[in-house]
Amino acid sequence: MRKHLFSAGLALLVAATSLSITAYAPPAQASEIKYIVNDVPITSYDIQRRAAFLKLQKRKGDAGQEMIEQTLRVAEMKRLNIRISDKQVDDAYARFAGSNKLKPAQMDQILGQAGVTSSHFKDYIRAQMGWNQALGARFRSADGGGGSSEQDAVRRMLQQGGAKPSATEYMLQQVIFVVPASERGSIAKRKREADAMRGRFNGCEQTRDFAKGLLDVTVRDLGRVIAPQLPPEWAEEIKKLKVGGATPVRETDRGVEFIGVCSSREVSDDKVAQMVFQAEGAGKQGDAKADELNKKYIEELRAKARIVTR
Repeated sequence: MRKHLFSAGLALLVAATSLSITAYAPPAQASEIKYIVNDVPITSYDIQRRAAFLKLQKRKGDAGQEMIEQTLRVAEMKRLNIRISDKQVDDAYARFAGSNKLKPAQMDQILGQAGVTSSHFKDYIRAQMGWNQALGARFRSADGGGGSSEQDAVRRMLQQGGAKPSATEYMLQQVIFVVPASERGSIAKRKREADAMRGRFNGCEQTRDFAKGLLDVTVRDLGRVIAPQLPPEWAEEIKKLKVGGATPVRETDRGVEFIGVCSSREVSDDKVAQMVFQAEGAGKQGDAKADELNKKYIEELRAKARIVTR
């Protein structure tokens, strides 16, 4: 849930983007320093690129202020020793191009025509991916992190080589052979029935058809569940399964039941660059807590920063 929270939180930073092929090239002007943020200059050229980026996204915003905040994020990443490699950025760039049915070279051309440039977009990707890690460390600290401090959370992240968190996401289905408390004497019979159905299980599409001729059988779609969120009593058995497999039948307070794996996939925050453009509504539905923490973090960085307007 925490990883999902901050992936969604990052999606709140920008509106979903629909790339437009229409060329937009701002007039060339001599570059001059407009702001200095903790001794780092922000030029009119930088701001022009961000203004073109906003236009391409069809999003309102203050390009100068966005560049100030990006500069603050990058400085915080350096303080936390968060490093996003060129390969990570290039891979995210290529995935985003692919999601728009483009090759990276075509993406380069479109961004160049729009006045954004691929280098500006890649700087943006790098900042967003690193900020996601910084937000995650801050959240774990604010949430208690199992009693650990923010420094401990950062240390653990660095011990993992700055690796992005990843986990298996399962689509699960639960089958319950209901046994009322007053009929627990029949549980052995129900277990045999459940074992027989489990033996036929090879995916989630036919489960309800199998259950139609059986008495008091409930089939529940549990939806998508990240590995750390699996019920403790089922977790180890589920992790051993392949897609189309089912756990052994076990007795519960409801009767006897098993859980089947409909599908699984690895998920991680390396898709942030795509998510900020293709948020699939996360901008409207994102977690308010993540948004609040993001704003508070930026406010803190602004309060401590030396920002000079030229």
